[in-house]
Amino acid sequence: MAPPVTERGLKSVVWQKIKATVFDDCKKEDEWKIMLLDEFTTKLLASCCKMSDLLAEGITVVENIYKNREPVRQMKALYFISPTSKSVDCFLRDFPSKSENKYKAAYVYFTDFCPDSLFNKIKASCSKSIRRCKEINISFIPLESQVYTLDVPDAFYYCYSPDPSNANGKDAVMEAMAEQIVTLCASLDENPGVRFKSKPLDNASKLAQLVEKKLENYYKTDEKSLIKGKTHSQLIIIDRGFDPVSTVLHELTFQAMAYDLLPIENDTYKYKTDGKEKEAVLEEDDDLWVRIRHRHIAVVLEEIPKLMKEISSTKKATEGKISLSALAQLMKKMPHFRKQITKQVVHLNLAEDCMNKFKPNIEKLCKTEQDLALGTDAEGQKVKDSMRVLLPVLLNKNHDNYDKIRAILLYIFSNNGTTEENLDRLIQNVKIENESDMIRNWSYLGVPIVPPSTQSKPLRKDRSAEETFQLSRWTPYIKDILEDAIDNRLDSKEWPYCSQCPAVWNGSGAVSARQKPRANYLEDRKNGSKLIVFVIGGITYSEMRCAYEVSQAHKSCGVIIGSTHILTPKKLLDDIKMLNKSKDKVSIIKDE
Repeated sequence: MAPPVTERGLKSVVWQKIKATVFDDCKKEDEWKIMLLDEFTTKLLASCCKMSDLLAEGITVVENIYKNREPVRQMKALYFISPTSKSVDCFLRDFPSKSENKYKAAYVYFTDFCPDSLFNKIKASCSKSIRRCKEINISFIPLESQVYTLDVPDAFYYCYSPDPSNANGKDAVMEAMAEQIVTLCASLDENPGVRFKSKPLDNASKLAQLVEKKLENYYKTDEKSLIKGKTHSQLIIIDRGFDPVSTVLHELTFQAMAYDLLPIENDTYKYKTDGKEKEAVLEEDDDLWVRIRHRHIAVVLEEIPKLMKEISSTKKATEGKISLSALAQLMKKMPHFRKQITKQVVHLNLAEDCMNKFKPNIEKLCKTEQDLALGTDAEGQKVKDSMRVLLPVLLNKNHDNYDKIRAILLYIFSNNGTTEENLDRLIQNVKIENESDMIRNWSYLGVPIVPPSTQSKPLRKDRSAEETFQLSRWTPYIKDILEDAIDNRLDSKEWPYCSQCPAVWNGSGAVSARQKPRANYLEDRKNGSKLIVFVIGGITYSEMRCAYEVSQAHKSCGVIIGSTHILTPKKLLDDIKMLNKSKDKVSIIKDE
């Protein structure tokens, strides 16, 4: 069996590594330190630990490196920062000279490789004040137990914009992403076989080759690592255009639906209860959220009231006993009850807010979307005229432009493209001339828009026997890919390796001639291996859900999915609209 995904999976792995490489490295008995973070490391630490964890590691206060701060010369400072000019300059400003230094001494830890130019700048300015200067190789955010992000949303523009003046920016972004992906593999102690989706664009192929080269260099130069050859895991790199349907469809599982329909920013949901404004963070420390986030909204609406009844009946049962010991037990349990009920109130509000958006308009839309996406209706009958299915949505005044554009896109995707004449007519009828690039620019992702493509769409698995809700019949394409990868069914022409494929994934594997080969030999070897997926240009919440579902079904192989950033349909359409505009001031290139 694979080691069970710990309570918080990837988050735990990252926190343990930071603990070992940063805090244990500079810890002294009874010595407190101030911690300085930049924008990226603030997100990184917030994703895997709480302030109480930092207190336990001897940190009294956490400060923003970019802000002006009062000197605390009797204390030492721990700098956990990205190796960028901006962060290094802020650090150097804290140590101008011995008499003016802000802190007694500095322990400096970089998230990943620090360029020589920056390292020499530090060395020349304040080397005497530095007790430690190390690179710890964690340059990704563990967003959930099985989901990571590189936190580079602007990579989408650089990778898919047709503007030739972005070529240098694109190369730098590709290099930076490859470095970040290598730090993910290193944190997981993996040197995976790297493969990619070969068509229609070459971004995945370029990035895969960069990652392969950097993995080789990393494991060659890392003396501490026991990994020299390839491990039993694989890393699959895919361009975002591989499944356009899942990015625009209205999804009715709880997490995906909430982030699509409600204004949730930074995982913070705002709601009203008893006339008061409140906010709650949707995070994995909330076991109820973890339990219900991937369930269909209909199931969630049944489940939360049941749980609330359970809690109140447990509470009543305890209150019914008058003995002192029962009262003492109740006092102990009260904070627990209160906490549980608060969580349920949050999720009930969240579910009701989703339904308030769903009932008036979205419900009608979902049937149309499912019919267009699958090409069949709920009874399994083939949709003969997809324009007839689309028209009622376009004529309905209650749907906003975003919803109409999403429906038009599904119509185009279902037909593998359309004619210029047809597209012009659709755009004029719906009066979306100003937003037409939200449709046309999909072609830069390798998705056929105009004219219709003669190439056939990828064959999908037949899931008609699986039990689903009528308005949730579509399954994201990533689920087919994950299942086929685990079962060795991916076509090696369409999904080539840029390195030697680990034997465990290609159906071969040397067994001594004297031994009788066991039928389950390769299965034993595959146990505990990981399937790591990286999508260039964002993943959806429904695709994240698929990673958990496939892991549950194939317990021998842990699936970890990630991307440049997390998508919602509206944000993606806004980004796609920008692709053919010039973007002079975007800076994600690490050293700006």
